[in-house]
Amino acid sequence: MKVKCDYCRQLIDEGEKNCPFCGASMPTSNRVASKQPKSIEELRQWYVDHNLPPEKTTRFFIGKNIKEPKAFGIYKDNTGDFVVYKNKSDGKREIRYQGVDEEYAVNELYQRLKAEIADQKRNNNAKKESPADKALGCLLTPIVFLFSPIGMTALAWIGLVLILLFDHSPSSGYYRYQGNDYYYQGSSWYVYNAMADDWERAANGSELDEIINDDTDDDYRVYDHYGKRFEDSTWYDTGDSDDDDDWDSDSTWDSGDSWDSDSTDWDSDW
Repeated sequence: MKVKCDYCRQLIDEGEKNCPFCGASMPTSNRVASKQPKSIEELRQWYVDHNLPPEKTTRFFIGKNIKEPKAFGIYKDNTGDFVVYKNKSDGKREIRYQGVDEEYAVNELYQRLKAEIADQKRNNNAKKESPADKALGCLLTPIVFLFSPIGMTALAWIGLVLILLFDHSPSSGYYRYQGNDYYYQGSSWYVYNAMADDWERAANGSELDEIINDDTDDDYRVYDHYGKRFEDSTWYDTGDSDDDDDWDSDSTWDSGDSWDSDSTDWDSDW
């Protein structure tokens, strides 16, 4: 019945409100959206419904205690605890969560799985579009639109080309910079306020734009976070507020793409 502190990485009792090692406040377990899986069986079905590759390809093992290197997983042990783990490339195991709260445990692996799907999709898109393709697209796009019935002004064309060439915005998600947790969404930065246990617009957004971009995502991107999830805040925009049933449709896998588990960061704790 242990959970890892996101600040000092020590395993502590899941009921603790503050970490006895570093004093950090522990996140509440009320982190699960209404449409996501809450049990191991529901997570296994979610995996199937979203057309994900076989577990030996993705290296996500639901309901199994896999011992070999390079594996994420969740299972229920013989004491009744739910264990969420990651086996690194050298075989060392990191326990993300161990306790009786199945919903909490499932959410930990579910969030990591969704993040991995997003990374794999991004890798596939990068492979499909070479630098030459990007350059050609930037040249052809204004030409096509210029002779379309819609038409555009010369200034608008220049702006479009500049955006295509120089837009290096980071992908949406969590980032950690100088000890603070940030979330990037829709060209805006948000920072977690530990005192209020809530999110607010980041005053240093322009600085973050300069430091963090699509070329340095891996240097600052994180898959854990402090306190309240950004997805539970009023700032979060799913883009489908009128249809809550499709809120996780971006996690459906295209069978035509390849999943390369070797591209996963197997040396990090999570």
